[in-house]
Amino acid sequence: MVVKTADHYFEIVVDYKEAFNQEQFDNRYSEVLDKYPIIVGDIGYEQLRLKGFYEDKNKKADISRRFSSIQDYLMEYCNFGCPYFVLRRLTEHEMVRLTAEDVEDEVELNSEEMVEQEEVQTETIIEDKVDASAKTLKHFLK
Repeated sequence: MVVKTADHYFEIVVDYKEAFNQEQFDNRYSEVLDKYPIIVGDIGYEQLRLKGFYEDKNKKADISRRFSSIQDYLMEYCNFGCPYFVLRRLTEHEMVRLTAEDVEDEVELNSEEMVEQEEVQTETIIEDKVDASAKTLKHFLK
């Protein structure tokens, strides 16, 4: 699932215990998180806390701030079993690709609907012709 906040699009990677709430996320998100490609949100005492992480391939980032350390973060700093979510920032290229796929899916859906409508119309025409033929045959036999 893709979500949007400010000028950024994110893919929900994990939504443990359905923790993600768009309104809460929008209210809590700040520009400080713009530099992180991955954001973790956890809920404790009914408060949403957001923390940014870098991808593992970013060797300049501290190990505790890399994607592979998210599980450690959740175990050490979050309440046991608390609801949490992990978001991955989508690049412009990924958004263009996803948008194109959505358009293709919509066109495919519309095509399927048109075929179904044509089938229904064809069945109706055939039924009408059969009814007319039966009426004509009955009239002829009288």
